Amino acid sequence: MLSAVEECVGKLEESMEDTKEDSMQELLDSQRKKLTEKNNAVKAMLMALKEEIMVMKMALSIRIEELEGELALCRIAMGKGVSSATLSNEDVLKPKEFVGTRSAYDVDNFL
Repeated sequence: MLSAVEECVGKLEESMEDTKEDSMQELLDSQRKKLTEKNNAVKAMLMALKEEIMVMKMALSIRIEELEGELALCRIAMGKGVSSATLSNEDVLKPKEFVGTRSAYDVDNFL
């Protein structure tokens, strides 16, 4: 009788181990599936971001080229403008010599 009970207990333990292994395998498969889905979602987001960055990079490259062209034109204009500008000496009113006093009228006119 004791051997029959021990045999039943042994079969029960094997059955429990099989059940444990099966449930663990199901859990692992479930987690693997979830992680795969999340990984695929992250990859899709990464690809979208890469495409967006490429578009921005191309737009910035075009804008930089435009600005470099404008800068070159400005440099040309400044170079021609400075060399073609003629300095003229104009007569400027010279102040009266200071004799030690100033009238308030002169100061008001100055301001």
